[in-house]
Amino acid sequence: MTKAVILKKQEEVTVVSNELKSAASVVVVDYLGLTVEEVTNLRKQLRDSGVQMKVVKNTILRRAAAEAGIEGLDSAFVGPTAIVFSESEVVAPAKIISEFAKKAEELEIKGGMIEGKVASAEEVKALASLPDRDGLLSMLLSVLQAPVRNTALAIKAVAEAKEGAA
Repeated sequence: MTKAVILKKQEEVTVVSNELKSAASVVVVDYLGLTVEEVTNLRKQLRDSGVQMKVVKNTILRRAAAEAGIEGLDSAFVGPTAIVFSESEVVAPAKIISEFAKKAEELEIKGGMIEGKVASAEEVKALASLPDRDGLLSMLLSVLQAPVRNTALAIKAVAEAKEGAA
């Protein structure tokens, strides 16, 4: 290999390593068997949610993971591999990939990383079943409002009972 090729590959390893370090979550997938149209649709869905997808050689992924200090993800870097990641959303990559995999059986989740910790394919699928950030905030808000709402309903019932007695 020429020096220019080696430098280019080292630069690519550094870029992927930085992306792995800054990602809130990473999903490693096998995309073999998807049509060009399916991959294009998947990339559009991901892009609309602020999630990126990259197809990277496994040797570069292994070196980038080692440079980022990520251990245990090497077993997922076998065969055709793409990484799907987001810097801000933890659930979005897993949710989009899982939903898409239901329609396109060829898409296989190999594993991933959730907030810096290596996750198996099952853990990534479990993450996908969780509601997104807005859904969780909505649930929290309803839990916080419940005592106030129940108190207000009780006061209203007592007031109506006293009006009915008078």
